[in-house]
Amino acid sequence: MRKAAFHNLGCKVNSYETEAMEQMLQKAGYEIVPFEPGADVYVINTCSVTNIADRKSRQMLHRAKKMNPAAVVVAAGCYVQAAGEELLEKDEAVDIVIGNDRKRELVEILERHFSHTGEKEAYLKDIGASREYEELHVDRIEEHTRAFIKIQDGCNQFCSYCIIPYTRGRIRSRRPGDVIKEVEKLAASGYREVVLTGIHLSSYGVDFREDKKSGLFELIGRLNEIQGLERIRLGSLEPRIITEESAAFLASIPKFCPHFHLSLQSGCDSVLKRMNRHYTTEEYYEKCEILRRYFHNPAITTDVIVGFPGETEEEFEATRQFLEKVHFYEMHVFKYSRRKGTVADRMEGQIPEPVKGERSDVLLELDRSMSQEYRTSFLGKELEILLEEEVMIEGGRYLVGHTKEYVRCAVDLEAGEKGTLVTGKGTAIMEDGTLLLKRQIG
Repeated sequence: MRKAAFHNLGCKVNSYETEAMEQMLQKAGYEIVPFEPGADVYVINTCSVTNIADRKSRQMLHRAKKMNPAAVVVAAGCYVQAAGEELLEKDEAVDIVIGNDRKRELVEILERHFSHTGEKEAYLKDIGASREYEELHVDRIEEHTRAFIKIQDGCNQFCSYCIIPYTRGRIRSRRPGDVIKEVEKLAASGYREVVLTGIHLSSYGVDFREDKKSGLFELIGRLNEIQGLERIRLGSLEPRIITEESAAFLASIPKFCPHFHLSLQSGCDSVLKRMNRHYTTEEYYEKCEILRRYFHNPAITTDVIVGFPGETEEEFEATRQFLEKVHFYEMHVFKYSRRKGTVADRMEGQIPEPVKGERSDVLLELDRSMSQEYRTSFLGKELEILLEEEVMIEGGRYLVGHTKEYVRCAVDLEAGEKGTLVTGKGTAIMEDGTLLLKRQIG
């Protein structure tokens, strides 16, 4: 029995695909082992969102070959799609490269390699021409309470800083029936929460034929009917998908989690224009206000890039003020990273790294302040959490889980078993930001 080890880099979509490839090999008779010396096959699902991600991908490929020089090292995913056959030709650590939309062929590719060639091979196609969603499936997820489900691939937005449309191709959606079958199976196995993910989740269903139209919200409505499933959560959304109608619909879904990650990137209109983002700050703020009208204290989180080419002190200050105005629960703050092949890489006015660092620090401090304020708003409130794991906090052992808003909470060990829902009242904020609950009994 051959042994296979996996390492994942990048987003939740990549994580889902890595899980699917692991299960494919396991069903084919491989033993899945830790990413350590001793494996016969090492599969690295790479990322290419930044130049740093490219470098990390190469480092993991080299680490795998050092752990066992005789092993077959497979490079899959976005970095492969961007680097092409050049990676195979110039990197001696790599034996096989598999681009996006070819991962489902992993078992056959390895069988061919071991049985016939034993030579370096590339499995790539023009991702930009692909219009078919690559069907991958999972029977289980490593985390046994929350399952991330990939339902969409590709992006048509072409933001000036982003390579993803070139590595993932155009938008492609998974059929609703296939999604429902997978979620039904996971719910029957004990998973209580699903998180719908995609490269550009808001585009789900746009590519379906007119006579088979089914968008994201229709899918959520159908998932709400699955027995055993308690929560439906969404990955990152574009702000334009939020309307009075969509917010009202989501508010009517009992299992829907009011946690909205609305991608922003900058709080300054002139920077948004250079980024090729398709909204203004005024439009973005209006979407947040709609959500707050239909949901009580929803969690609104976002991504922000600092130090984008040409960003002046005045533009950065406009961003800081806008972030404070929206008052997010959490912000993921990124220093702009040049990415070869993108429009932004060729822009004038590249910002020095020390300036990016200073601006990042300012926003990270704002994030800490706003996040603390949001979590404090739950003190004294009755909350429901899904128990996930037992951990040590401040010298004591607790069961931790998350509210529907994705606020991390801790409760005493007798509260219940992993995968169960319990209620409690928020009593204190612990040093690591976890909200301490007093369990409601009876």
